[in-house]
Amino acid sequence: MADLKTRIAKRCAKEFKDGYVANLGIGLPTMVSSFLPEGVHITIQSENGFTGLEGSVERGDENVEIINAGGGYVKASPRVNYFDSATSFGIIRGGHVDATVLGAMQVDEQGNLANWIIPGKMYAGMGGAMDLVVGAKEVIITMLHQQFNKKTGVSKPKILKECNLPVTALGVVDLIITEMCVIKVTDEGLLLTELHHDFTVEDVVAATEAHLTVSPDLKPYDISE
Repeated sequence: MADLKTRIAKRCAKEFKDGYVANLGIGLPTMVSSFLPEGVHITIQSENGFTGLEGSVERGDENVEIINAGGGYVKASPRVNYFDSATSFGIIRGGHVDATVLGAMQVDEQGNLANWIIPGKMYAGMGGAMDLVVGAKEVIITMLHQQFNKKTGVSKPKILKECNLPVTALGVVDLIITEMCVIKVTDEGLLLTELHHDFTVEDVVAATEAHLTVSPDLKPYDISE
């Protein structure tokens, strides 16, 4: 599974342009900054009040005063800026974040996103996701294509006709990147634009509840350096 998440992070990193201001969510999205293409430099913004994150740190090198919004230890660049939460969310809500990368429990055909709670289970809460998905110029979802249930051994689609979990926001998702493929959310629905060589179009369709349109310009899933 770690290899699959690395694959997703590598592909997502190719979406960033030099000079981007980006916000990376908890978990898989934080891996993206480790795979930026050569010559691409981005400024990472964190909801808890800084720009200038350089990524995670090695065990033993942690600074307990520098953590990201998920509580993980991180390294700050020489150009780091610290500020209060009001300023941080002003940056987000003001449209100054070029892209946010988030995980998801569900995404549907309309680009609706559910990524904050499963009823009956304990979760930390919404966090900054609700603000990020409406404030960022681009919303990229990185996730495994299906949800595997360890008890039953059955995998269920996470890309649905309609979300059935509490929704974070409506119509906000621009791009979905999984280990199988890349899907663009359009006004006409979900467009399959890239396919990993380990899978066929039929594999992706079978793993997806939502209707997919295959792009006439379908490309190989690109994680080349």
